[in-house]
Amino acid sequence: MTQPQAHIRVRNLTLQYGEKLIQKNLNFDVNKNDIFIIMGASGCGKSTLLKHMIGLYHPAQGQIFVNDKSLWDVSDVARQRMMKHFGVTYQAGALISSLTLSENVGMPLELYTQLSPKEIEELASLKLSMVGLAGFEDYYPSEISGGMIKRAALARAIALDPEILFFDEPSAGLDPISASLLDDLILELSDSMKSTIVIVTHELASIFSIGTNTVFLDTDTQTMLATGHPNQLLADCDNASVQQFLRRGGVENA
Repeated sequence: MTQPQAHIRVRNLTLQYGEKLIQKNLNFDVNKNDIFIIMGASGCGKSTLLKHMIGLYHPAQGQIFVNDKSLWDVSDVARQRMMKHFGVTYQAGALISSLTLSENVGMPLELYTQLSPKEIEELASLKLSMVGLAGFEDYYPSEISGGMIKRAALARAIALDPEILFFDEPSAGLDPISASLLDDLILELSDSMKSTIVIVTHELASIFSIGTNTVFLDTDTQTMLATGHPNQLLADCDNASVQQFLRRGGVENA
């Protein structure tokens, strides 16, 4: 059996705002092609960890390695080069309201490639079609639903064909049906693009339906309590906090 290959390695990581400790002693691997879930209760530091992993925040201590290269023991230019292989979506979508969907998706292509305006327009249309938004190129964010905004933000995130996709609470604010459709889309993109995907969420439906690997962050101890496939943690993890989190709503198996 082939051993999984780590795409991201987190080692002895401490997250801190000034004197305020958020999480400490984080050690886990995100393997290539994982759909990796960062989970835990509200306020445990999930989004803070994500921001460290995408290079926005410098850790107080420890290391993050991407393809065995340190994200922080390199020059700013080298770090920016590494970050160009990341695609990121934020909770509210973060689309620019004055731009059409096509223009929003085309923005990273305009910034980071030498493509012509016509080529950018065509590629933006392709990315929108990949997320089920063909025909909505000329719509503005104010003219579409919350679920469609999430999809448009995803189209922008995949514009540069990233190696790693990061999602911060992708289902936040969505009804259960829209959230399920978004999970299906994430699975489709994982299969078609062969990207590694890292998702911050506390939604059990998403954790069990799409997650292949996880880390559980705890608020009280300010460290991780478990890592592994969510079904494996449900069956085998003997930590009471992890079990309480995974069995909310009477979950018995997945």
